[in-house]
Amino acid sequence: MKYDVIIVGAGPGGIFSAYELIRLNPELKVGVFESGHELKKRKCPIDGNKIKSCISCSSCSIMSGFGGAGAFSDGKYNITNDFGGTLYEYIGKKEALDLMHYVDELNLKYGGQGTKLYSTAGTRFKKLCLQNDLHLLDASVRHLGTDINYIVLENLYNELKDKVDFYFDTPVKMIVKHDDSYEIQCEKTSYFCEQCIVSAGRSGSKWMEKVCHHLGIETKSNRVDLGVRVELPAEIFSHLTDELYESKIVYRTEKYGDLVRTFCMNPKGAVVSENTNGIITVNGHSYEDPARQTSNTNFALLVAKHFSEPFKDSNGYGESIAKLSNMLGGGVIVQRFGDLIRGRRSTPVRMKDSFMVPTLNATPGDLSLVLPKRILDGIIEMIYALDKVAPGTANDDTLLYGVEVKFYNMEVAVNENLETCHRGLYVIGDGSGITHSLSHASASGIHVARKIIEK
Repeated sequence: MKYDVIIVGAGPGGIFSAYELIRLNPELKVGVFESGHELKKRKCPIDGNKIKSCISCSSCSIMSGFGGAGAFSDGKYNITNDFGGTLYEYIGKKEALDLMHYVDELNLKYGGQGTKLYSTAGTRFKKLCLQNDLHLLDASVRHLGTDINYIVLENLYNELKDKVDFYFDTPVKMIVKHDDSYEIQCEKTSYFCEQCIVSAGRSGSKWMEKVCHHLGIETKSNRVDLGVRVELPAEIFSHLTDELYESKIVYRTEKYGDLVRTFCMNPKGAVVSENTNGIITVNGHSYEDPARQTSNTNFALLVAKHFSEPFKDSNGYGESIAKLSNMLGGGVIVQRFGDLIRGRRSTPVRMKDSFMVPTLNATPGDLSLVLPKRILDGIIEMIYALDKVAPGTANDDTLLYGVEVKFYNMEVAVNENLETCHRGLYVIGDGSGITHSLSHASASGIHVARKIIEK
């Protein structure tokens, strides 16, 4: 079967590129191939009762399927060039912001109306952070919540399903270039197209490397982010989250000069586990519906590590640390901050005596046996720094879940159209190594769709 455009991956980049292609030219024949399930079939089997931890499904419903890894995230769309990717380096800062605002308009149109847009502009917390050697990054944040984000995705799918051919549970094995077309090889058959958009996401990073190697597309080593997810009573951060919701705070450690940052803040949310290529890591969700909220807030503390020659496998480094955590804890490890700084592991008894009630069933353990000393020292420094602007962060009962790893694809060589050295082959979203967020990934999809229509 031949298509005008084939999109590999139905995450935010793939969804919004399909949407914009059909909006601008309804006659186009578009096919979308996704290794995971359709939205209504995406359900993690962990229920907290019969199944309490990851059972390594063949396709992780948290990481793959329509909506990508962001489908069951907190639904935060950060409208900024300060973080979330380097899309602006390719298309310009104004164009990048304009596209992110356009994505925001579409989210509101398809079910996000009534959700709040937060902003750090003019906030008093910027001064408070600077006075304590912390740096609050500028951003506008549209918070959909996991529940409203699902509704938006559901409505977008209903809009597209009769106009686009979706192939779910259909992983693409390889992309082969012919003289005037691309062959998309799947398990049972091949499909052909003139234009191909690859939006493989973070979970497709290893596959993306194989495709680039096969097609002779240049890549360069990227980074890996390592750290923990912090969980504490919602009241401790309420003065920040009530006004800003998502506060991106960066700290430079005194000991090593490393940058540690907060990431993915979930007020009154829950900590969750996720499966990336068979490796169990930790993440966080929160909901717009008050009935589904908890009494805790969680966020990640991450240290970015960039590697120089001769080492090139940054993702492999992150995977090895995550595997060590899985080996020791059978999945995610949780430790009280008080136990960590006293050099002792958390035990079921110490967890039971804690005033904090964890939202994830994790194995009590010792993160110092998992995370490298340099990373752990930076995280401890950051917790004490945050305690100055949010007193109580460094309480003994603050919980640390590990490990949280953000895998980034090797950065793929593309031009200002996000087109590779092969004409008609585009790489977008987090799989490109260029975007690291819902808003940037979605914007990259819109950008490429418009460039294809121009042709």
